[in-house]
Amino acid sequence: MVLCHGTFMDRTMFDPQIEALSDDYRVVAYDTRARTDQFATSYDLYDLADDCAALIDTKGINSCALGGMSMGGFMALRFAERYPERLDGLIFIDSTAGPHPDDEIEQYRSMIEATREAGEVQEQYVDTVKQLLFGNTTLRENPELAEMWMDRWFTYPAEAVYHEVNSWLERPDFTAELDDIDVPALVIHGEEDLALDPARSDSLAARLNARHVTIPNAGHSSNLENPEPVNEAIHEFLEVVY
Repeated sequence: MVLCHGTFMDRTMFDPQIEALSDDYRVVAYDTRARTDQFATSYDLYDLADDCAALIDTKGINSCALGGMSMGGFMALRFAERYPERLDGLIFIDSTAGPHPDDEIEQYRSMIEATREAGEVQEQYVDTVKQLLFGNTTLRENPELAEMWMDRWFTYPAEAVYHEVNSWLERPDFTAELDDIDVPALVIHGEEDLALDPARSDSLAARLNARHVTIPNAGHSSNLENPEPVNEAIHEFLEVVY
């Protein structure tokens, strides 16, 4: 299983999955360009799909179950389109096939352009991202988790944040292309997700004929916030795939 993180996150967000599943499966989590020294040039989701293909080539992986959280899920769809022969299955965590509506695009565009102009990640935006990436239960009962990530976000180069968000912000709707994907799929969504309302993954699950699992007490980072039911769902899925 290969796992791709979402915006503002990194490969360590999948530590709970690596710990729970590595006894039975080879689990590879990796950092996308934004978390490496390759952050400063423009790229899109197909570039990230190509990066993923290069990674699995380097790791000697012929095919895999590819999982993506949020942006990682957007990338996984493009990977499925471009590299269908490399896939055994798809796992989507708090993601969608649809585009962002215009008002959200405008909001995110304003945030990343202000960040780029300031040359640093600003406190007001870190607080906004915290509210988007973590559910109310986490913020109330496990604030240390959010605070740990907030400290990390302040260290990100402004250009990295700009290009990371820009890579997916105005992506077109991918819903029609789902009919061409012919591998088993699992759709997981936190019930407290404010960044992407859980209903926004309904069509993804329906068109892929995927099992659709709602994770209680979790927001947009459901695999990190409430990992036990996520790990259970993934383990059951992998048993079917392999």
